[in-house]
Amino acid sequence: MSGLSLSLYAVPGIPLIVPGDDLSKIIFENIEKSEFVLADNDIIVVAQKIVSKAEGRIIDLESVTPGNEAKRIAKIADKDPRQVELILQESNEIIRCKEGVIIVEHRSGIVMANAGIDHSNVGAPENGEFVSLLPEDSNVSATDLRTKLQHKSNRQLGLIINDSVGRAWRVGTVGLAIGSSGILPIRDLRGDKDLFGQVLRVSETADADALACAACILMGEAADASPVVIIRGHELHQGEEDTNSLIRSKQDDMFR
Repeated sequence: MSGLSLSLYAVPGIPLIVPGDDLSKIIFENIEKSEFVLADNDIIVVAQKIVSKAEGRIIDLESVTPGNEAKRIAKIADKDPRQVELILQESNEIIRCKEGVIIVEHRSGIVMANAGIDHSNVGAPENGEFVSLLPEDSNVSATDLRTKLQHKSNRQLGLIINDSVGRAWRVGTVGLAIGSSGILPIRDLRGDKDLFGQVLRVSETADADALACAACILMGEAADASPVVIIRGHELHQGEEDTNSLIRSKQDDMFR
């Protein structure tokens, strides 16, 4: 059999991560235990939640005092004012607000619901009302993690930090690359020709998002406990760009 192929491997045995854990050590040791052998050009996709946990980006809502603006918005969105206070702190601006959801521009520039703040898979309820925030800078986190994993494995790797987000035109969540290192997040095909020789004028492919989305199928959203996925078969397309290149400018955003 010949042809193009892409393989995905969920690394087993990743434990529950706590603040201060050496994530690169945990990931590499569990890859070795699984007897999977890393190769050059493998892309490692890591769930945002374990990066945030390792970096201590976990907040107990009991420690948060909401301000007047947070209380006002909480009434509109029917949300915990303490969580809304964190959303405001993590955002550049609120774009839309209705019952059940607050759409914001996160400090990273990504437009998403609730600034990526999440209750799921953070900790047992009896230990407090904990939520996770996105990493301070997911691209910096991706670079640091990739550098350490490359050193441990002696392989040339790409790394993506992904999160699950909703979409304006569709029901359901998909994976999104919120940080990357060692890959070109977007491939510019403008100037190439199609099968019939027509010159492509607007085609750009968001490879990092496509890979993040594929990894989410194995990661799951509930109790799957598969926060690290290795993708093999995708040409690495190394570059210095990160996921900031995927953010559409306000001037080109028809929905704002």
